[in-house]
Amino acid sequence: MDALAFDPSFKDVVKAYRLLKSRVRHTPTEYSHALSEAVGAPVYVKWENRQFCGSFKIRGAFYRMDVLNEEERVRGVVTCSSGNHGQGVALAAREMKLKAVVFVPQVCPEVKKQAIRRLGGDGVRLVVAGGDFDFADQEAVKYSKETGATYISSFEDPYLIAGQGTAGLEMFMDEPELDYLVVPAGGGGLINGIAIAAKAVNPEVEIFGVQSVASNPWVASWAGGKVKSVEYLETLADGLAGAIPQSLLTLAKRRISDIFEVTEEDIRRAIAFIHKEHRQVIEGAGAVGVAALLTGKANPQGKRTGVFISGGNIDSDRLKEILAEY
Repeated sequence: MDALAFDPSFKDVVKAYRLLKSRVRHTPTEYSHALSEAVGAPVYVKWENRQFCGSFKIRGAFYRMDVLNEEERVRGVVTCSSGNHGQGVALAAREMKLKAVVFVPQVCPEVKKQAIRRLGGDGVRLVVAGGDFDFADQEAVKYSKETGATYISSFEDPYLIAGQGTAGLEMFMDEPELDYLVVPAGGGGLINGIAIAAKAVNPEVEIFGVQSVASNPWVASWAGGKVKSVEYLETLADGLAGAIPQSLLTLAKRRISDIFEVTEEDIRRAIAFIHKEHRQVIEGAGAVGVAALLTGKANPQGKRTGVFISGGNIDSDRLKEILAEY
């Protein structure tokens, strides 16, 4: 692998699950009558918006920080996050009594900034960097080199990938007959972790990633297998925004069938649909899989389908605006 210390396996996901089962929620996997009717296939929803911190990110953050050695714990950690990963690192740092610095881009929603400050307490410092996620990430890496704090990637790390994969393991524990999965594709940690777990349980399962047309490096890079630069626009799916590493694209090509993209309007409609039909609050990044199903971009053709709602951290004003529109 280009930038992974080792190639994460199903065994690593199981090891992560053993540690995390007493530290995170086993979130529900629920049959959706509304989605099943709309799609023409049985659809099951994994509600990671109901996870601690409101997203799946707590899984990888906790597991990655648990494997720090004593010297690394003393030096503390630094990370970059679009918001959800930072909350996971903040909560883990507080519980493990570690110092942490969390860099976020300027566009990070206020609800996520507030949550990082609240969850981290006095031991966690939030730094709002100018620019986009990639710029903030560069600043976090620079801080790590200058101070000796351990840099914790929000996606490109084998332990973190294994931790995220526990969401997929849980889903198959609850619904072992799934044949078709739709997963948000951001940096690549979640979709690769889920794919590792899913393919181990059912080698025939098809796995599809989804992202917004406003930030679509997966779509642009998929056919050729080499990461391509794209133009990044403002997106409601802020948790999926930013570049992807070659290492995780290469890893994804082993198990993932294809990548879809949805429009910003598709995402807004999906948020409203889930609120109306399930009374659940989900964020833009968490809505892309539902958007792909509702628009037919993802077409399971009657197969038992699992869709991952990755998070629910959306600013209340933005949610009100969307619900008033649809």
